[in-house]
Amino acid sequence: MTTTRPRPGVPGPYEFPSATTFTLGNGLRVIVAPMRRLPLVSVIAIVDAGAAGDAAGHEGLAMLTAAALAEGTVDLDGPALADAFERLGTSVESGADWDEASVQLTVTPARFDDAMALMADVLMTPRFAEGDVERLKAERLAELLQQRVEPRGLADERFARAVYAPSSRFARSAGGTPTSVRALSAEQARAEHAARYGAETATLIVSGDVTVEQVRAVAERRLGAWSRGGTRARAVQASSRTPRREVHVVSKADAPQSELRLGHVGLPRMHRDYFDVVVMNAILGGLFSSRINLNLREAHAYTYGAHSGFDWRRAAGPFVVGSAVKTEVTDAAVREILLEIDRMRESPVSADELDLATNYLAGVFPIRYETTGAVAAALALATVHGLPDDYFSTYRDRISAVTVEDVLRVARAHLHPEALQILAVGDADAITAPLAALNLGSPIVTAADEGEEQ
Repeated sequence: MTTTRPRPGVPGPYEFPSATTFTLGNGLRVIVAPMRRLPLVSVIAIVDAGAAGDAAGHEGLAMLTAAALAEGTVDLDGPALADAFERLGTSVESGADWDEASVQLTVTPARFDDAMALMADVLMTPRFAEGDVERLKAERLAELLQQRVEPRGLADERFARAVYAPSSRFARSAGGTPTSVRALSAEQARAEHAARYGAETATLIVSGDVTVEQVRAVAERRLGAWSRGGTRARAVQASSRTPRREVHVVSKADAPQSELRLGHVGLPRMHRDYFDVVVMNAILGGLFSSRINLNLREAHAYTYGAHSGFDWRRAAGPFVVGSAVKTEVTDAAVREILLEIDRMRESPVSADELDLATNYLAGVFPIRYETTGAVAAALALATVHGLPDDYFSTYRDRISAVTVEDVLRVARAHLHPEALQILAVGDADAITAPLAALNLGSPIVTAADEGEEQ
């Protein structure tokens, strides 16, 4: 008996919570998305103080400064601050990524004003105690050591160095290198805060069981005195290290398998082809049912999983295909990945593949924004990248409008097999010769600890 897979129905209506934006007298932008059905309030303060703005030699300063915000204020040391938040039934998190620093919490509506008083102190008057900063540095150095021992982290680090020019901030980890992190100090964190944190470089986002009028009053009371201050991050030069395809082998004899990365400089988030590229990548390697995963996992049993993706940043983040494969099939896995990239560029995808990708992306979209925290995070992302006001309301229509022709066009325009950096972390004695036999270029072999102080 044959069975036919049922076709998906028409997606039901969905409306992203509406948001209101206003600006305080000191320049602080405030976005409010009331969600009265949920008895919670999520707050995110984002500041244009991400790792992309780190100066040369100070890599990791933005992330260290952001992490230290929650370690204490002028009036409350770390334990006292944590206790104050706990008495309000919440906790505060602070950190940074490439494009912004953030402080966030979720609290009940009755505790919103009191929680905002503490958050304001975290943002405006952090302590930056020497002991706290040194502890955070030690934790980061331990993370770097662990990353370089573990093949996955080592592959990510070396891949960035292989793709981006040495002068690009993206060639080094957002959290810094051992050398740069060791050189950081509490004094530098204080200077970073003074230079980059201020009302005019920040946005306060509130979603949940609140009204716009309530948030306006609380924001004015708690953050209205924040100085304008703040210098916006400099633009990142996301230039390629080389226009030529190269093969890199990072020798790690004790690696149980090969960790693969293939890719090149990708696209900035605000590229006009964003939606077409999202759908194209979903078919190529973005979903479990994607071509690369079905090839390497299902057809050949080389791996438990393989994926591809564009890392969307303000400047052009990387396009990367990643997988961990058995040592003896390292070359075969690379060959199959290249075949799938070529196939995506050579001929149109099928209508079924397109429907599966667009229906999944459009269908899962509303599920991502069911909580107050998820809505606040989405509005933060939209703010960081300057997305249009109708982005969320039109997302599913834009995804569904992508055609077979669009997918082929952007695959040819934005996948560059001739410029791929192909990197394998593994047993060099076992994988170098087979990779050389692919005739992709003579493998460049380096030791796992080479350049570890960079």
